[in-house]
Amino acid sequence: MKIGIVGAGNIGSALTRLFRTAGHEVTIANSRGPESLAELSAETGARPASIEDAVHGQEVVVVAVPANRIPTLPRELFASTPADVVVIDTTNYYPRQRDGRLEGIEDGRPESEWVERRLGRAVIKAFNTIEATHLQPGARPAGAADRIALAVAGDDTRAKSKAMALIDGIGFDAVDAGAIAESWRQQPGSPGYLKDFDVEGVRRALAEANPERQPEWRATPNSPGTYESPA
Repeated sequence: MKIGIVGAGNIGSALTRLFRTAGHEVTIANSRGPESLAELSAETGARPASIEDAVHGQEVVVVAVPANRIPTLPRELFASTPADVVVIDTTNYYPRQRDGRLEGIEDGRPESEWVERRLGRAVIKAFNTIEATHLQPGARPAGAADRIALAVAGDDTRAKSKAMALIDGIGFDAVDAGAIAESWRQQPGSPGYLKDFDVEGVRRALAEANPERQPEWRATPNSPGTYESPA
């Protein structure tokens, strides 16, 4: 499968390694340009490219940039992308640590619903509930007793099925978490966030989630601070 990854931070880099190990053709891009990706490219065989080239001609596009960088992506990035291309959003909103106040999310809109409006494109929400450092060592073959499950939300059943099959193919179980409007169930602060649950654990956590964003996951007048000292 041809996969483009926009963002080569912790999540983007880990997914590049997993997708390449699974035999996928991967194109990677970031805001610093292809030359900054030479080391990851040499390690994995992924093709470094511009952000536009990481989107065009792909079957799946993974958007793995910080939430506060979503508005800085090229305005027409997905304008000519065919409808059957699956766009996966890995974004988490960290207002006090990194992102500052983002209107829309602060008003109660689920993070990926906000991303959809910014991109002008429907997305599948996935890969946001696991630590990046757990992705590679956490991969397990199908049927393994300790296989980690990942929540997957989205409105397009075909796109969601394709994303779930991709997740299964790199070593994780996938749990249908409902529509994008319900994706608050897997946002930071939810019961399943960063827990590495199995299928039943993820389903239970999704059912127990509360739509009200807790104070520690809301911006303050001093936001953002840092991960070490949230503000």
